[in-house]
Amino acid sequence: MRARKKIVVGLSGGVDSAVSALLLKKQGFSVTGIFMQNWETENDDPYCHAQQDLSDARAVCDLLDIPFQVVNFSKEYWDRVFQYCLDEFAAGRTPNPDIWCNKEIKFKVFLEHALQWGDCLATGHYAQIQYDQDQALLCKGTDPQKDQSYFLYTLGQFALKNSLFPIGGLIKSQVREIAKLAHLLNHNKKDSTGICFIGERRFKTFLSEFLLAQPGVMQTPEGKILGKHDGLMFYTIGQRQGLGIGGQKQAAAKPWYVVAKDIPQNVLIVAQDHNHPLLYSQELIFDQAHWVSEIPPDSPILCTAKIRYRHPDAPCELLPLAENRYHVKFSQPQWAITPGQSIVVYQNNICLGGGTIL
Repeated sequence: MRARKKIVVGLSGGVDSAVSALLLKKQGFSVTGIFMQNWETENDDPYCHAQQDLSDARAVCDLLDIPFQVVNFSKEYWDRVFQYCLDEFAAGRTPNPDIWCNKEIKFKVFLEHALQWGDCLATGHYAQIQYDQDQALLCKGTDPQKDQSYFLYTLGQFALKNSLFPIGGLIKSQVREIAKLAHLLNHNKKDSTGICFIGERRFKTFLSEFLLAQPGVMQTPEGKILGKHDGLMFYTIGQRQGLGIGGQKQAAAKPWYVVAKDIPQNVLIVAQDHNHPLLYSQELIFDQAHWVSEIPPDSPILCTAKIRYRHPDAPCELLPLAENRYHVKFSQPQWAITPGQSIVVYQNNICLGGGTIL
């Protein structure tokens, strides 16, 4: 691995990227902080914290006495991430914008920009990069509650070899303590959650600004009509809240869940009980496969997989199919496998890659 002297840190305004910059400066590197704007919004938008995040990122650079830049990739984000997500929602699937942002923006467009100013890009992700000879390996972060390798499975060799994750070997409490001792103003700042471009506003309201909803029938697996849905794009497999069908006559006093979507007929299928059989499946197929090593497996492998972030690693067998598709057979049935979400595959601590669930 080549020597590095100048490092660009992608600052989000949060504590994780701030401590990444702090640690690198303490190690003697020449550090530049860059704040990335990906979404155009009005300054008075109560749901967007971009201006506060920008202010916090600038304050971190002032305290650390390092150069600060702001770059705007709103157009690229709209074209490569947001439009993709709209297409997926419109098709009744549930995409993961954070994964697509890492793939298309942070570790592609932003990385290219960073390499014009430094030798590599550092971010505040909880993941680790290790090497097996000249092969870069994407490994889980030390903190099992914060590990973000799931969101990074689309990174290839170029991105990994030109990136650093300085806090990947720390746990969150250590990061906050380091920030507090260094008098970083964001040492106790709340972690951001939710879909990046929606913020804290209502998902349904936001999506309705961009897509035409197609209301339809909500029914049981047996065909009993229970009511109407507002549009399949607003619901995801396993969803419990917001169905509006509680208190059905001649029905048990158990919560209702989305168990399937009949997209051609525009029907939302719901059933009672968290453990309803339709919520469980022991296999799936995924496409749009990406492998960190950039060498696709050409024979069955035993591994573990996550079907969503924070999902426990589930033992499975991965079998290659044609056209960059793979068949996954789990040892035990999995709950609420969701089309459009990512499945990410591991062997022990190493992230092999993944793809999009069909």
